Amino acid sequence: MRLIRFRRKRERFHLWKEFKVVPSWLKGTMIVLYAIALATVLIANAVTHGALLGPRDVAQHQHLLPFALAGIVTAVAIPISIVVFLIGYVYRDAERRGMSPGAWTFLVIALMPAYLALGFIVYFVMREPLPFDCPQCGTKVGARFNYCPNCKWNLHPSCPQCRREVLDTDKFCSFCGQNLASPAPTVAPAALSQG
Repeated sequence: MRLIRFRRKRERFHLWKEFKVVPSWLKGTMIVLYAIALATVLIANAVTHGALLGPRDVAQHQHLLPFALAGIVTAVAIPISIVVFLIGYVYRDAERRGMSPGAWTFLVIALMPAYLALGFIVYFVMREPLPFDCPQCGTKVGARFNYCPNCKWNLHPSCPQCRREVLDTDKFCSFCGQNLASPAPTVAPAALSQG
């Protein structure tokens, strides 16, 4: 578990790179829907001459009404787009991490009506680290793999003395203090029988 947490912390979060995970068709769909909603409201405003649409404060200033309506449509579209993009992100991100994308997307959507962002919070806390390249052969391996399936390289190094998991970067075991650069001391059979 310590190595899993370490690998999760080493992942660099870059908003733009993570936004690229959202499917392109979903981004395009949201832009088209926004344009349709904006055009519908502006055309309805032009047809009714602002009689039925828009805030009452702006109704007296007909030249400001299209801008007010565009602002209202944008204010509604932004939170809806964020939620839709996050759902698309959860699906694609779960897929690239080797998790069940359908189950996680369903969980996020199912928790949304009652608990709003709880599904997203649960996903971001529970998600697996990204797969990484095996240090020996370069094959993509899951974060929970113990050995590389291609070359049998030990992906979860352990202390030679106490056999607890250590990080690749550790110089000493955090449990027993063993120098990880040197081999563990061997205990003679005579010393075992005396103890």
